[in-house]
Parts: sequence; structure tokens; C-alpha cells
Amino acid sequence: MAANIEILVRKANKVYHEGEIISGVVVVVSPSDVRHDGITLFADGNVNLQLSSKNVGIFEAFYNSVKPVSLVSCVLEVASAGKIPAGKTEIPFEFPLRARSSKPLYETYHGVFVSIQYMLKCEIRRSFLAKDLVKTAEFIVEYNLNKCPKSESKPVQFVISPDSLQNVKERARIPRFKITGHLDSTVCCLRKPFTGELIVQHSEIPIKSVELQLVRVETCGCAEGYSRDATEIQNIQIGEGDVSCGIAIPIHMVFPRLFTCPTLTTSSFKIEFEVNIVVIFQDDHLITENFPIVLTRS
Repeated sequence: MAANIEILVRKANKVYHEGEIISGVVVVVSPSDVRHDGITLFADGNVNLQLSSKNVGIFEAFYNSVKPVSLVSCVLEVASAGKIPAGKTEIPFEFPLRARSSKPLYETYHGVFVSIQYMLKCEIRRSFLAKDLVKTAEFIVEYNLNKCPKSESKPVQFVISPDSLQNVKERARIPRFKITGHLDSTVCCLRKPFTGELIVQHSEIPIKSVELQLVRVETCGCAEGYSRDATEIQNIQIGEGDVSCGIAIPIHMVFPRLFTCPTLTTSSFKIEFEVNIVVIFQDDHLITENFPIVLTRS
């Protein structure tokens, strides 16, 4: 049985803010003594950019702009060469979470074409006859609430009808209907749900489903060109099966952790979000109303 390594940080939720001390232990469990040439802990934070397949080959300059952006880089020697005894051994570590440059750290975000991740990697170096032992673990970075500017809510009233739809080729084929409602705010705090209300006033064809779709819009590139892609994060059905007219349907959606972050715009990439209200009629005719939203931590 080989030795087993685990990286444990002191915080159970693994959430840290820039400037805080990250502390924890490297746990090594082994049935026998383990000789090593040193134990090193690496802390790295990177923005990883990726082009969608539809853009590869269009802009050759993209290949220079999609290199990872380094945010954090720290190397810590937690133990010098020696021997780890059989059983369970805990080796403590701590280091300050600081950005490499003058720019603040971005929040952790797991996207499709843009991802922001912070990782700890422990490496136990061994002789050339034995394989090095390596273990990685992710920790989460969030903006400090005390330093976030407070945002004001921006409520939106909406009316969805055949006349309000855009990019429609054959408007006459769209069933006559009218849907009204409001969104409590298009500037949304990640710690609170996205809320509002929707009412089907009338529809000449029964409505089979009303859905709320959360979309991320990721942009990466450079001055020569940009790749902009929208992908779905989650879809919530708020009305099903011949939706009744004149009844208020509540809109309530919790923002998923890690797959969302505060709206972010930089010189090399952007992370934006939108909400779609999707209405599907019994004849499978589908209409969509789009609402750009701004996500904040405060």
C-alpha cells in the first residue's frame, strides 16, 4: 500500500479573501516509513482561457491571447529532506494570499471558455527509484464584502407579446398572446435569489411550459478579434401544463456557486450573465425574451 497525501485547510468552506492567511496541514498516511528529498507546497491561481471550436482558425492572433493569466504564485518548503514515520503525520503550513500584480484577485469561477481557479499542490520528492507523491486541492477566493461597493437595485417591468419580439421572420405565424411581469432587479447580489413575477394575460394557444434560463456570456481575445460565446448554466421550469391566465407566477432562482461570479470585464476577457424567459406553446412554438443582468457580491 502506497502512502496517501491529503491537503486540509483550516476553513471548512475553503473560502478566502485577498490578504488573508491560508493555513492548514499536509496529512501523510503510510503503512511504512517514507524517505523523501523534501516536501514542497505550491499555491497557484490562474485564469484559463479557451477558444470555442467555431473560432479556431479564424483569428490566428487568438493563440497568443489565450495563454493562462497568472494571479497567484507561491512556493513553500514545508519540510526538508528526511523521513516520514509510518502511520499518520500532519505537517502544518501557512502563507498570505496575495496577488502577483497590483490588480486585485478575481473570484473563483468555473466556466466553459473562461475559468478562474486557485489550487494547492503538495509534492513529496523522492529518489529516482521511487515515484514522487503529488496531491492537489482547490480553495475558493471571494471578494471581501467590506471592500465591495454597494449596488443599487434596478427593477424592470416587461411585456412579452408578438409585437415585442425581435428577429422574427414570420410574425403572422406566432400565436397571439400577452405576458406581463417584473424583475425585482437586474443588478443582482450573488448571495440572494433572483426574484420577480410573471402573469400570462391571455394566449390563443395553451402554453405548455414557462422556463427561466440562466446564461453565461464569455468573451476572450485581443485587439485583433474576440471570441464571444453564450452557454446555459441552469434552466428552471416555473410553469407547466396549460399555464393558467391571470395568475401570478413567482420567479425565484438561486445563483449556483462556482458557476457564477461577479460580472467581470478585463482587457483580455469578460464574464457576463443573462436571464432568458422561455415560453413553449402546445404546438412546440418557442419564444424567448432576454434580460442582461449584472452580478455583484455586495
